[in-house]
Amino acid sequence: MDSELARETSLLLGVNDVDPVLEQNAEGRSPFLLTSDHYGRRIPKALGDLGLPESELSRHIAWDIGIAGVAERLAKHLDAHLIAQRYSRLVIDCNRPPHVASAIPLLSEATTIPGNEGISREDAEMRRREIFDPYHRRIDAVIDRRLREKRSTMLVSLHSFTPVYAGVARPWHIGTLYHRDKTLAPLLLQALRAEGDLVVGDNEPYAVGEETDYTIPLHGEARGLANTGIEIRQDLIADESGQQQWAERLARILTAIAETLSSGVSGQTKSS
Repeated sequence: MDSELARETSLLLGVNDVDPVLEQNAEGRSPFLLTSDHYGRRIPKALGDLGLPESELSRHIAWDIGIAGVAERLAKHLDAHLIAQRYSRLVIDCNRPPHVASAIPLLSEATTIPGNEGISREDAEMRRREIFDPYHRRIDAVIDRRLREKRSTMLVSLHSFTPVYAGVARPWHIGTLYHRDKTLAPLLLQALRAEGDLVVGDNEPYAVGEETDYTIPLHGEARGLANTGIEIRQDLIADESGQQQWAERLARILTAIAETLSSGVSGQTKSS
């Protein structure tokens, strides 16, 4: 069944809805595989606007502001494969285990999501089947191929965070996120701190956990890949200039890390 026919028989995504998975530079030769769980803010036409005004749908509650521009530029600078999710995390959060309540949020920060109230188990499963699953299946398939080809693979999950959350200011410019990784995350943290002009979060403003995250635990840790999450503060990447500057900085840092690791680490690591 081709993708157009699948859309016609779908109960959520119609023929006028875009595919949930965006890919760029699929043949990139970098050891880094880039993902962006909150790249987009689209909503399936069948769900309307989830009962929210545009002023809410353009806020950080709906997507990671600025990260799309950083991710695309970073993929180009590194010659890296980027896999991104086009739909809003208010529809279904592709970096949450599907069974947790925050996967389809009823409340985000102080905003109630009317379109998520009282949805049936079947409707929730439909969102998972048509948006969440294709994204993670694609990441799995790409990792499978890279491992078959014996290609060094390090997973970098790209995110952005709001400067103020629930009334509390966040001082960090960038944060590294990790759980069990002992390879990539410590080197990235060290390199960012060596820049001298950055306030760097060590598992701040978030820490990776199995109940609060999905991409790194499933595709990084469970597959034995060196991995890290990167969080950039949104006011620093709100425009194209900021996105370009951060992409260039991260490309320089990650390239140096890859060169450091190339002599002794293939990208696979033992989690402990």
